[in-house]
Amino acid sequence: MRRHLFAVLFLVTSVFASDKPEPWVEVRSPHFVVVTNANEKQARSVADQFERMRSVFHTAFPKLAIDSFAPITVVAVKDEKNFRALEPEAYLAKGSLKLGGLFIHGSEKNYVLMRLDTGYEHPYSVVYHEYTHLLTSKASEYMPLWLNEGFAEFYENTDIHDKDVSLGQPSQQNIYLLREHRLLPLEQLFSIGHDSPYYHEQDKGSIFYAESWVLTHFLTMNDFKSKGHRIRDYLDLLSQKVDPVTAATTAFGDLKQLQKALEAYVGQFSFQYFKMQASSDIDPSAFTARPLTASQAAVVRADFLAYNQRTNDARALLEQAMRDDAGSAAARETLGFLEAMQGHKVEARKWYEEAVKLDSQSYLAHYYFAAMAMNSELNAEDEARVEASLRAAIKLNPAFAPAYDRLAVFYGTRRKNLQEAYLLSLNAVQDDPSNIFFRINSANVLMAAERADDALRVLETASKLAKDEGERSSVESMVRMVESYRKMRDQVAEHNRAIAEANADRPVLQNATSKDEEAAPPKLASRMSTEFPPRGPRKSVIGKVSDVQCSMPAVLEAKVSSSAGTTQLHSDNYYRIQFSALGFTPQGELHPCSDLEGATAKVEYVDSSGTSLIISVELRK
Repeated sequence: MRRHLFAVLFLVTSVFASDKPEPWVEVRSPHFVVVTNANEKQARSVADQFERMRSVFHTAFPKLAIDSFAPITVVAVKDEKNFRALEPEAYLAKGSLKLGGLFIHGSEKNYVLMRLDTGYEHPYSVVYHEYTHLLTSKASEYMPLWLNEGFAEFYENTDIHDKDVSLGQPSQQNIYLLREHRLLPLEQLFSIGHDSPYYHEQDKGSIFYAESWVLTHFLTMNDFKSKGHRIRDYLDLLSQKVDPVTAATTAFGDLKQLQKALEAYVGQFSFQYFKMQASSDIDPSAFTARPLTASQAAVVRADFLAYNQRTNDARALLEQAMRDDAGSAAARETLGFLEAMQGHKVEARKWYEEAVKLDSQSYLAHYYFAAMAMNSELNAEDEARVEASLRAAIKLNPAFAPAYDRLAVFYGTRRKNLQEAYLLSLNAVQDDPSNIFFRINSANVLMAAERADDALRVLETASKLAKDEGERSSVESMVRMVESYRKMRDQVAEHNRAIAEANADRPVLQNATSKDEEAAPPKLASRMSTEFPPRGPRKSVIGKVSDVQCSMPAVLEAKVSSSAGTTQLHSDNYYRIQFSALGFTPQGELHPCSDLEGATAKVEYVDSSGTSLIISVELRK
């Protein structure tokens, strides 16, 4: 997260009114897409800078997978007016703060917004800071916050020239701040997490960022001079689940001595930085350029605005784009995204379905269509289309983690292809380790396969990575459900053992007559089904749940009333039911026997031998 903002006063003006649309151009390099309303020469220069920065990171982190699943789109506007047309709405008010740049990192897309007329000493610093976070996100499972921010601060002051690169230049702002304030104790610095005031509050946060930078700078420079590898050793220990303070003591030595050395480092007269040869592997002449139509340029800006949560402005541009090009698949994708953000699932599905028909090579259109369709009732034909679209998205972009996650969820909720579903969920987690909900979904798949112990291990890691109270609550709710299932599983096993022992102890009558057989007491029997999900046609109903009754060991009976009538439902083991919630996070642990009564839900079931057997329950507001 980039924290440096500068105060500026300005008046909000209309930014879309124009008699003649400005010409826009797109330049594509191997790893970036630059869209600008300046000119092709400037677009090529920006693409070249970004490719060189990527090369710097490749040299600095040779073992790091530094490329995202999709090219990063850089929207490079020529002046402040155009920047304000796209920046977050919160910064448009009079007397607001002025952003130095903007990086939007989402699970589906990555965007950079930058101005070409800033004249800053380090015009790319904000972008480099956030780009560092993007590249190190795959190590977020174990990288502590101080080092994550320290790396970003270290690499933001990078200058890339034609023949050389200046890397790790000292931050005068951080140096002045640290000389005016007392350093945090290192044990405290190493323990700061996402929920700490030292990460969020302006005054405390400034010290945290500055000290994170200077410690990273100190260790990096000293490792270089001594040919050491203390930071690498530290990261290796963290990847082995060693806590940050113990890992620091092991890798860096006595922390009190390190604190003294760091204080002396802050007070020294000069600071060193790296000079390295610029990469010669980049060939700007190979970049491709094309002019964009007014519709294409409007869709790019509208999509950025949609991800930037400026919904009304995005819609205005999309209306313009659809007038200019009624067959735009890209405009439909963004319209679908806007509808999905506002909870309009049916409308979102419609736009994505149209986009798929217009452009079958868009992995995002396939993914979003499937994701939206999964939120509604599906017949057999719909299910086949959803599965086909998710497989198409993966084929078109094998690095796109969300498609793996959705296909894993699709199989998990249907209790089919569970081994493949688990492997799909692993793919999603490996491609985006910081996404807590991919891990929760992976645990759900393991629960569908009745691997509760493995599910708990996945959730243990997820709990450590949770960034805020909402994520922690989601993980804890899932943990409680798994633990309850495991407890009930043991009770069911004990119940079945008791039945088996009781049946085994009963005397067997030899040569009994038919009358004797009729008179003999029946064997105790369990209603527990061994096959799950049961065979038969899969159906679903959306309505209000009532008449919920439970009996031992985990039998559940209920009714669901809908416009089509009342459906009587049954489960031999309600801990096998896949419970989920659409559009909200349930508070605390779900108790099916008490919490389902009166709830609105979508229930999937199978008709088997005249009984409607519950497979999944999706609670709805």
